[in-house]
Amino acid sequence: MQGRTDCKDFSANLTRGVRSGWTSWDSLLNQAMRQSVKHLLNSESAQAAVELSGWVRTRRDSKDFSFMELNDGSCLQGIQVIIDAGIPGSENVGKMNTGASVAVKGELVESPGKGQSWEVRATEVELLGEVPEDFPLQKKGHTPEFLRSIAHLRPRTNLYGAVFRMRSRLSYAVHRFFNQRDFTYVHTPIITASDCEGAGEMFRVTTNEAGKPEEDFFGKKAYLTVSGQLEGETYACALSNIYTFGPTFRAENSNTTRHAAEFWMIEPEMAFCNLEGDMDLAEDFMKFLVKDVLENNEGDLSIFEKFVDKGLRPRLEKLASSGFERMSYTEAVEQLQKSGKSFEYPVEWGVNLQSEHERYLCEEVVNGPLTVYNYPKSIKPFYMRANDDGKTVTAMDVLVPGVGEIIGGSQREERYDLLKAAMEHHELDLENYGWYLDLRRYGTVPHAGFGAGFERLLMYVTGMQNIRDVIPFARTPGHCEF
Repeated sequence: MQGRTDCKDFSANLTRGVRSGWTSWDSLLNQAMRQSVKHLLNSESAQAAVELSGWVRTRRDSKDFSFMELNDGSCLQGIQVIIDAGIPGSENVGKMNTGASVAVKGELVESPGKGQSWEVRATEVELLGEVPEDFPLQKKGHTPEFLRSIAHLRPRTNLYGAVFRMRSRLSYAVHRFFNQRDFTYVHTPIITASDCEGAGEMFRVTTNEAGKPEEDFFGKKAYLTVSGQLEGETYACALSNIYTFGPTFRAENSNTTRHAAEFWMIEPEMAFCNLEGDMDLAEDFMKFLVKDVLENNEGDLSIFEKFVDKGLRPRLEKLASSGFERMSYTEAVEQLQKSGKSFEYPVEWGVNLQSEHERYLCEEVVNGPLTVYNYPKSIKPFYMRANDDGKTVTAMDVLVPGVGEIIGGSQREERYDLLKAAMEHHELDLENYGWYLDLRRYGTVPHAGFGAGFERLLMYVTGMQNIRDVIPFARTPGHCEF
């Protein structure tokens, strides 16, 4: 076909273009031409011609040249650029202050400085975007509270750049984990008519708030989803092993460091699986993600160790290399009651375990990660499978030091009569949930699954203490700026 360029031709043309010199600054707007700081720092040899763009972190001037640290967000470390007086564009060096965007052409050479293998000796520079004097990110410490107030700029800081690169890397690891185990990725709806948790804390979706539900857009009440689990079960009952990974919403008026109105959930569902298999998968999942962090995020992990949590790496290494302890909810309550510790929330059988209880069990009782199972049915949702004792259900929570609960799951109730009775007990509209009961009428199977809050996983692997600091744009009560 005339005018067609295949990959081989493009690569050859690109190589010829680099070797023959520069044509125009427009080439720096071409992704195929521009080189990332990360790749330049990891180069195996010097390069006669490089092109890069980024934001100025620092600049030091002398009479005949300037040192500039340039970072493009591809990694934690910036690369040093030497700008000699007199090269094209050097007349604007005085405007290339912290935060300004700059394009550079030059050569990659060995660096005599400590802590860096390579630096760029510029042959041309261009100031792309100036920064006024009131630029809020200067070379000094900024509090998390201040940076949350400028969430649109905080990714440019070292710490938050590392957080959101970690978020990207961990997302990739989630998909790799399930892909390697032949799970099918299912996109469950964000708008739903079903309340998975039965708590009633849902955001209403409407185009006619004052009108009757039957006159609304969907002809009935609709909400933002709190979980993709129920819809996920329909696909597990056809495809065997599936998972969802997407945003979920809770209309809780909670201002804690662990809660947000919008967050992301990872939810696998497995047909022909019981509670034991569910716990096995959840524990394997945690170990897989932590190992990925330790093996692939060295630079970013170092900044969390330095500024957030000095004990982060040993804690992650211990989880990656050791097994998970397991104990029943009843055993856990007994451990807490005999501890002699005065908890803020009193402990008795039949109440939910709080973060302080979960952390004590991990950090003081087993000194490591822990899975607690068989919770009282009175504190759990309708869909969990009833145990024969009449008091508990096949629920489980995975707890980790420093955080507490990080994964929650259960074997689902696959017996039609028992599920229907549980739904009636929770006063659910059986007509609205008829499709869910159908899964038990037509070829029902034992099945199980869990939910993992992605932001809590990130808090664990970064050491960050507030959920608002691991999600790009936090949605909390009274806060929705973007």
